[in-house]
Amino acid sequence: MASMKPLSDKQKDILRFIEGYIEEYGYPPSIRDIQNNCDISSTSVVKYNLDRLQEKGLMNRDSEVSRSISLNIDQKTNTIKVPVLGTITAGQPFPLIEDSRWDLDELDMIDLPESFSYIEEKIFALKVAGYSMIDALIGDGDTVILEKTDRARNGEMVAAKINSENETTLKRIYKEGDKTRLQPENPQMDPMYFPSNDVSILGKVVAVWRYLPTGK
Repeated sequence: MASMKPLSDKQKDILRFIEGYIEEYGYPPSIRDIQNNCDISSTSVVKYNLDRLQEKGLMNRDSEVSRSISLNIDQKTNTIKVPVLGTITAGQPFPLIEDSRWDLDELDMIDLPESFSYIEEKIFALKVAGYSMIDALIGDGDTVILEKTDRARNGEMVAAKINSENETTLKRIYKEGDKTRLQPENPQMDPMYFPSNDVSILGKVVAVWRYLPTGK
């Protein structure tokens, strides 16, 4: 029996967008939402790729009903294992384990959908402590998934290291000349300012992973 054709980059982008959209809004995106956010030329291309994802058993969709997409998240699909490197504070800067420990077999691991495989070699996870990013729907006890990088655009959410203090924090970053603003997503908390050469980016957030409690 022939093996199933792997997901294309476009299909991975669509699946990742649908997952994030449902998590943020509680309902699935429209065809037009997918087209606009995944940089796809037409709705017919979106529909073609949704049909392919449905054939692979990754989602269901009723073509006659608007916003009828549902993901088969309980189905056994390919996953990737991601190391949980420690805890980062969504508040004041806080120590983070060093890079030299990232390869230890003892690190906790979490399973993520295969749609993250495009950055599998540079993806890691951190537990969140604190509430400074609560308006970005990231709370105490959540897990953020990050792509390891030392660059980010203004407004992106990053794990930022304050070099002089050897501590890290989870914030949106804004480079403003010789100063860098680390902006919380909590109206009760003030932004933090540091010399730009004192701030390093360890990674940028690409997803939030949350385990919902189950009733007994």
